[in-house]
Amino acid sequence: MQAPSSVAGFNYFIEKASRRSLMVVVESGRRIEQMFNLTYEFKLKPTTGQTAIFEDWLEQCRRVYNYALAERKDWFKSRSCQINACSIRSEFIIGAETKRPTYASQCKSLTTARANIPALAAVQVHVLQQTLKRLEKAFVSMWEQKHGFPRFKKAGTMRSFVFPQLGVNPVQNQAVKLPKIGLVKFHQSRTIPDGATMKQARIVRRVSGWYVMLTLQWDVSAPNPMPHGEGIGIDVGLTNFIATSNGLLVKRQRFFKDAERKLKLLQQRVCSKKLGSNNWRKAQKKVAKQHEYVANSRKDWHRKLSHQICQNVGMIFVEDLNLIGLSRAMLGKHCLDASWGQFFTILEQTCLKYGVYFQKVSAHKTSQTCPNCLTETGKKELSERTHSCLNCGYTTDRDVAAAQVVLIRGLAAVGHTVKMLSEGKFVGIPAKKESPCL
Repeated sequence: MQAPSSVAGFNYFIEKASRRSLMVVVESGRRIEQMFNLTYEFKLKPTTGQTAIFEDWLEQCRRVYNYALAERKDWFKSRSCQINACSIRSEFIIGAETKRPTYASQCKSLTTARANIPALAAVQVHVLQQTLKRLEKAFVSMWEQKHGFPRFKKAGTMRSFVFPQLGVNPVQNQAVKLPKIGLVKFHQSRTIPDGATMKQARIVRRVSGWYVMLTLQWDVSAPNPMPHGEGIGIDVGLTNFIATSNGLLVKRQRFFKDAERKLKLLQQRVCSKKLGSNNWRKAQKKVAKQHEYVANSRKDWHRKLSHQICQNVGMIFVEDLNLIGLSRAMLGKHCLDASWGQFFTILEQTCLKYGVYFQKVSAHKTSQTCPNCLTETGKKELSERTHSCLNCGYTTDRDVAAAQVVLIRGLAAVGHTVKMLSEGKFVGIPAKKESPCL
């Protein structure tokens, strides 16, 4: 097994990252030019009029999204029944010559609609086109990644819109200049580096206020960390959030569990209010603020822990877990509260920042394999927290042993042999000799 290619491996996670991203542009079908992107998030300080414009644009984007989705859904339903039989359910009759609605065809229809509907004409055209592109990505995810069929968005569920193009010098004196809106002040909590191109701005509505995400692009080569230095393996769990191969144990913080009692009280207050009243909206806002506080606390703890792990190491290996399956299991609420997927994403971003090599390895029977002699010890009960091998007598913490197995698999994946391990070139795992069966 070889390490993943640099471009494909980094593109997979960086496209999903909120802080770092990597874009690959192909020119003339041969030369590949790499662009490095960073997204800076700031809290906006809009006026009352600008807030009203933001809310109106979100509503118009929601209506465009729902109308385009209904057009596509009707076309799919008209092709659902067989040619020689009628469907039990009724569908719209659309002619056979009508082509499937696509992003290009719906953009043309949007141009006609903007000429006849003043509310759509008031919205910047690229913002509405990005909404249609968002729907196109939802259908691509349904076809390629087996996601569910896109759903209609209820009032208030559309929370962001994008300006894909900005003018020259869009940031001026702690204010960002948005097309058709003008200068909007924001709280500049950090300096924006020079020498970058401002590619796009995303306006996001949260319960705590409005935010802008500015994407900056540099025409530089993306970093490509290679396997080097000391490596560590990481095992995640519910008792210990992480256990590393060098013996570090970090207890899991129960962010949602600690706030569950207060959330229950706040949600009971929502139920006691009249639906749609001002007091009902105020009670709902308190619930949303509590959820946002839990999410921010968890993410902040994940970031601090990832920086602690990435210091003085050259390689980090983690388990490739089936997170969706774990979230649907008996302990799904606790798995979602731990948020291992978010931690892995943040850890991967932090590794890119520190120049640390990151890779996921197979999680098959990591807790049932002895890291000293690599023999299977059998399935353990959850209450059994100590690993004790009957074959070689190696004894250690159960989670630490699993992390050591992860490290062994990771080092094998990048080409390090058992002989290199026995020579003490990589510490943090038990010393062992070459086995004749390998």
